[in-house]
Amino acid sequence: MAKLLILGAGGHGKVVSEIAQLMKQWEEIAFLDDREDISEVLGIPIVGKLADLSALKSEYEYAFVAIGSNTARFKWTEKLSHHGFKIPILIHPSSTVSTKSLIEEGTVIMAGAVINPDARIGRSCIINTASTIDHDCTLQDGVHASPGTHIGGTVNIGERTWIGIGATIINNIAIGSNCVIAAGAVVTKDIPSNVLVAGVPAVIKE
Repeated sequence: MAKLLILGAGGHGKVVSEIAQLMKQWEEIAFLDDREDISEVLGIPIVGKLADLSALKSEYEYAFVAIGSNTARFKWTEKLSHHGFKIPILIHPSSTVSTKSLIEEGTVIMAGAVINPDARIGRSCIINTASTIDHDCTLQDGVHASPGTHIGGTVNIGERTWIGIGATIINNIAIGSNCVIAAGAVVTKDIPSNVLVAGVPAVIKE
């Protein structure tokens, strides 16, 4: 069994590390984190700072970015590829992921999430606790679906879009890149890139 290095030991890192432990695929798990005041989290050691990544390649075959920020997570995932790490897919055992879906590297699927057939979840995405992704959806790289989000069938979501807690997106919607869908919003029409939307139904906020 190989060793796994997790970048980021904050709240998101705690959840990611527990999922990794439950999967039972790594003989050793360790964190990289830039904080000075901690040496371990949940019993998992912090073995260095993010800048130490390249120096640890000979010891850790696998690495995973557990940073909530879409931009930072995607940047560090690119660095993992550059340094030759293998980047796993982490899936909580209590989630339901169709064998007919496609999940790309660097993505985490959290407890109670449901991914239905012919969904495509891109690279370095977060599908958070109890979220549902229906059939034929495409979530492009770096999308973050917060806890309790519900995405209807045949929805397309662009890169690095963040979907707030409890938001709902109805069927057949296209959402651009780098958007923020506010918590509790209900999206009933297409959304262009680089906007914040909120409300029921959701509208663009200036």
